[in-house]
Amino acid sequence: MKNLTIFIILALFLQGCLWVNKRGISDQYYNSCKEYYDAAGVYHKKCDENLLEWKDIYE
Repeated sequence: MKNLTIFIILALFLQGCLWVNKRGISDQYYNSCKEYYDAAGVYHKKCDENLLEWKDIYE
């Protein structure tokens, strides 16, 4: 419930500046994720944090 309140306040102040993507709601149009394999061949994916993550809403 706390996250929803924060989202509503942000939506009012940042009208037109928020973007919905598949990981959540962000202030950037594109998700900037860095995907790479390390020397051992293990896959890594690091993404910038969104303002609001979908997984946090559903918990």
